[in-house]
Amino acid sequence: MTSYRCPTCKARSRFNIIDQVVTSVKLDTATGNYVQLENTEPYHLKYHGPDKRIQCASCGLVEDENRFIKAALL
Repeated sequence: MTSYRCPTCKARSRFNIIDQVVTSVKLDTATGNYVQLENTEPYHLKYHGPDKRIQCASCGLVEDENRFIKAALL
């Protein structure tokens, strides 16, 4: 398990791991509803962000996991 430290409040013991699940959608202008896309269209950029983020359970800060790991190394 990786060690974390909150870069804001310096907490080391309580964190929430947030798994990010990407779903591509498109707005149907006729109905106003979002429709899930099976295949993205040429101008629809794919998500290239992190698979997970970390939330400090003490102060509520949500950031990339790398920021918490780097703070733990200090």
